[in-house]
Formats: sequence, C-alpha cells, structure tokens
Amino acid sequence: MRPITGREEVDLFSRLPYVLNEELADDLADGRRRPEWMWVALRGDRLLARTAWWSRSGGDAPLTLDILDIEDSASGSHHVDIGVRLLQTAMAAVLPNRSRPPEYSRLIPPDWRENAVTRQAVEDRMTVLERTGARLFVERLRLEWRPESPVPERSRRLTFRPVHNGEEIVALMASVLDGTLDAHGRDDLTRMSVHEAAVRHYEDELARYTSPRCWWRIAALPHGEPVGFVIPARNDYNAIIAYIAVLPSHRGNGYIDDILAEGTRILAEQDVPHIRASTDLGNIPMANAFQRAGYINFGREITMTWT
Repeated sequence: MRPITGREEVDLFSRLPYVLNEELADDLADGRRRPEWMWVALRGDRLLARTAWWSRSGGDAPLTLDILDIEDSASGSHHVDIGVRLLQTAMAAVLPNRSRPPEYSRLIPPDWRENAVTRQAVEDRMTVLERTGARLFVERLRLEWRPESPVPERSRRLTFRPVHNGEEIVALMASVLDGTLDAHGRDDLTRMSVHEAAVRHYEDELARYTSPRCWWRIAALPHGEPVGFVIPARNDYNAIIAYIAVLPSHRGNGYIDDILAEGTRILAEQDVPHIRASTDLGNIPMANAFQRAGYINFGREITMTWT
C-alpha cells in the first residue's frame, strides 16, 4: 500500500474503472491532485484498491475524497477488507493533523438501486467508508442541459440585473437560508450563524470562480424588489448553475422557473457543450424546476461525512 510515484503511474492508478479516470492526468498537471494524495493497494502488479483526494488548483490540503475503488470481481468480503485497510493507511499519511476528514463524494448512475451489480458496487464502497467512521450525509441528483433542448425565453414578469458586489450576494444568500432544503446549508446552520454560513459559502466557492461575474443575475419585480438570484459560472470542468434561489417571501409563485431560464440562457449563449447542475434528492421543488427547464437527470452523487 503506497502513493503513486507521479504522473507516470496514472495508467496503473486507472486500471479500476471510474468516470473520473479521464480527468486524472489534467488534475495532476494543474495541481488539483498530488501523487502523495493518490494511493494504491497492489499484489504484485495487480491493482486491488485505490483511493484519492481532490483540491482546487494549488490547494495546500485535500478538500474531497472523491475516489475509492476496490476490485469488484473479488469474491466474498475480502475486497472490502482491503479497501478499509488502504483507506485507513492513506488517511493516516495524508491527513495526519485533521480531526475531521474531508467529505466523500461518489458519482453513480441515476438507476443505481435498480441494477444489482451497480448497487452492490456502490454499497461495498459505502461499507468501506462506514467501517472508518463515515455515514451517509446526502444523495444528490446530477442534472444536465444540452444544446438540443430549446433555449429558454426571457421572463416576461421579472427583470434581471448584474450583481453589484460580493456584499449584496452574501446578504441574499443569508436570506435564502431561511427554510432551505439543502442538506449542506442546513448542516452549516447547526454550527454557525446565517451570515457566517453565507460568507463561508461565498468565499469558499462562488468567489473562486474565474468565469465572468457579469453573468451573475439578481431577479427582481418590475419595481425593483429582488425575488431571487442565479449564479451561472464555469468551474474547472464544466459550465454550471452554481447557485440558484428564490427569497422566502416570494416562494410559491413559480419564479424559480424564470430565474433558472435566465441562468440557462446566459450559459447557452456561450456555446457550451452542456450545462451541469445538482440538487439534493429531497429537494423536490428544485428538481422539478430543472426538469421543466429541460435538464435531464444523468447521474447521482453520494456524499458521506465523518463526525
């Protein structure tokens, strides 16, 4: 059990299949991954298990454990035991001074529960995590708009303007946390104030996007009263709807459809190959809004955390 030696061992690390394999070389080149964060369990030259962490480009510490794979063809529970040993060994080396490991993320098919083979693979990996102390935090829908879908029309009942500054968007983010259905937002509010949660989300994510801030939009009634906002952006991989919300006092009026249409239209005008978004499985109103806007559910994401 050891970390890979460098980019020359990406092919070795990629012998176990997963959707993120095609991104590994670029992630290493751009500093989103480091060889010392990518561990393998080998028997001779046979790859039995692997695990890896991800961070933003140039980050000093891992932000997410996003790869954990074991050899699914193995019989019995031995492969799960190997996964547990590898993860424990790697965590001790990579996270020696962290009291709480970064959350775990796994990208899975949308029908993973209906396919017996896929379900077993997902549950085996979850068992590995559970045996190191992690628990399921949330399951999310992964959504995608594609150019063959109609480009949404402009809203006839709302106006849209750019965001003035970071303080304005933070204030709006704080207000929409009231009654939020988002699991991460609800969890933040158990540990910090509404304003602190909004500032943290803004500084840790939204402020780091290098795509144009002029894409960000405040939705308002004709007389200027804000009703919500949308943050279209690009991350390191895709065009995304990074954040979208309706203010509590204006929920229930269907404004989410107008706001999502505006964000989608802005990104569609950039001739992107697709637009990605995600929402919690339990956030049914938001999921329905994406469906009405022509987004398809192409996958899911399992997130697990340690207490």
